[in-house]
Amino acid sequence: MDYPQFWKEASPKRKRIYAIIVVFIMSVLATMIGMLVPVSPEEAQIISDYLNQTVTQGQAGGTLSTDIFLNNFPLCLLMFVPLAGFAMGMFILFSTGQAFRAVFEIQAASGAATASSAEITATTAILTLILVGVVFLLEYVSYSIAMAESIWLFRRITQKRWKGELKYLAIFIGVVALLLIIGAVAETFALAIGA
Repeated sequence: MDYPQFWKEASPKRKRIYAIIVVFIMSVLATMIGMLVPVSPEEAQIISDYLNQTVTQGQAGGTLSTDIFLNNFPLCLLMFVPLAGFAMGMFILFSTGQAFRAVFEIQAASGAATASSAEITATTAILTLILVGVVFLLEYVSYSIAMAESIWLFRRITQKRWKGELKYLAIFIGVVALLLIIGAVAETFALAIGA
């Protein structure tokens, strides 16, 4: 296979960064496509109720950050599985897009989005949007790292050089764990000020 010149000239570290960027773009696209797929009102209500119940229980028990992390980290670990992790990750992010759509449809139907937006101050709204952006970035970068490593690990296995890749796998698992912990704390804070 003839690779583009920029790929041939790139260092191994730069190639990994390129791979993560490409997977990040694909991840965002998978989520956006998921948002375009209609969900039935019943399905949207089930998804919205489940998410609201999870958040309410986590806030009441003071375990929301932990619950968010324990939801995201195992999913992210699945994304490290050689090659299959990439496919699972894309499906998970597509499903995330459908969940976003379900929540938006339920909020629009109940009028909650317009009622609550009138009560929120500009500062709170800006802070919430920044935190949501940070959470999105941290989570999607984590997922992109995992899925890109899934492809790298598969490639190294086929080249019979997988032992050398285990060091990178361990480093990347540590990095995504840290990013997802920070993301869980930021998401908890965003939910607290947005409530």
